Amino acid sequence: MSNPPPPSAQTAPSAQPRVLIKPKRLAGDRGPAPVLALTWSSFFGAGYFPLAPGTAGTAAAIPLWWALTYTPLWAYFAVTAAITLTGIAAADRAGKYYGVADSGHIVVDEVAGYLVTMAFLPRGLFAALTGFVLFRICDVLKPWPANFFDRDPRWKNGAGVVLDDVFAGVWACALTWTAVWVRQRYL
Repeated sequence: MSNPPPPSAQTAPSAQPRVLIKPKRLAGDRGPAPVLALTWSSFFGAGYFPLAPGTAGTAAAIPLWWALTYTPLWAYFAVTAAITLTGIAAADRAGKYYGVADSGHIVVDEVAGYLVTMAFLPRGLFAALTGFVLFRICDVLKPWPANFFDRDPRWKNGAGVVLDDVFAGVWACALTWTAVWVRQRYL
């Protein structure tokens, strides 16, 4: 009489999907906190605001935009590019630390996106607030190609986190310019 093979020798049916459960990270198992990356990616703590941290990050970008409107245009674009590039690196490192590529604490992408939104716009309260609202709408709705960077698994890293907001900012820039033009022309 033959005995059946032990359970460890049996192979699992190939038709069953393999399910991977990501373990939860404990407070002490991440290694030392990358303080510089966490500080920059949260835009000096704005990302830790308890309600709507993305909105808080965008609001924190308004004074920066206002200050940059007093600089030459090349400086505005240099600072925007620097924030975008360093934001990608910081968001990538912070995402690895948090265990989530696009953690709610990461808001440097909103700062970069708002600066793209406000490119070339005249300094003023109407432009600042309209750009703020339209950027938040575009950031939530994610029109193409922002949705590509947000959803494609290959972009679940710091570059995808920041670039989806940069492209949302391009759309918001066009909409904000339209709103400013309509206001100047008809109101």
